[in-house]
This record gives sequence, C-alpha cells and structure tokens, in this order.
Amino acid sequence: MDRAMIAAIEQLRGVRVAALRTKYREVFGEESKSSNKQFLFRRIAWRMQANAEGGLSERARRRAAEIADEADLRIRAPKSFSTESPSGGEWSDGSQRQRDCRLPAPGTLLTRRVEDRQVVVKVLGDGFEYESRRYRSPPASAGSQR
Repeated sequence: MDRAMIAAIEQLRGVRVAALRTKYREVFGEESKSSNKQFLFRRIAWRMQANAEGGLSERARRRAAEIADEADLRIRAPKSFSTESPSGGEWSDGSQRQRDCRLPAPGTLLTRRVEDRQVVVKVLGDGFEYESRRYRSPPASAGSQR
C-alpha cells in the first residue's frame, strides 16, 4: 500500500461521524444505515484500499456468491428455539408448545439416491431413525457411500 493511501486512511481516524457518513456516501454511492464511527471508518478504509488495489478477483467473487447461496443466513436461533418441543407435542413438564413449521413432521420418510442405493431416513419426534438405529440429528453415514 502506498504512502498516500496510508495517509488518507489515517486522516479518516480524526474525522467526526457526520463527515464519515458523507465520505461513505461518496465511496459507496449510498447512505450508510450506521452511525457507528468505527464501523464507518473500517468500511470506508476497506473500500478505498479495494478501489486502489483492485479488490477481489472475479473467481473470488463467484466463490463468495456460491458460499452465500449455500449458507443458512439465520445467525441466531429463534427466541423460542430452546423451549420448543421437538415433536410439537407435550413436554415432560406437561406444557404445550408450538411445533416449528419448517421441520418435517414425525413419521416423514426422507429419501435420497446415493449412487446405486436408496437411503431412507425416518423423522421421529425427537430425532431420526436410519437402518433401525436412532439419532438426534441426521446421520452423516446416510448420505455417504459405505
């Protein structure tokens, strides 16, 4: 990184939030939703460096997009996650809780063809069953070749 870039970034450290928001608009072409000074400073410095040095290669951009498409974007579990009954029914304390509608219902058979064989996993109220064995989560061996 050249001295002029280092000096420009160092100059940003002493700038007030309002000026950082203006610089953000210049660099990114849109308003910032944040007023956090450290966040604004880091984003602006990163973009200035990327603009000066070329940023990510096209291959890296494609790979990042692939990873983002495959990722589960939920960062935190729902507030009720730890209190929900896995089967949606009654818990041992007798309380009733709503079942997560995103999960397959107990009794559902999940099937997948792996090369020349068909794998079948049964969804239970508190886990899964595969080849007459119970698991808390889907067994890794169900999707792999033996």
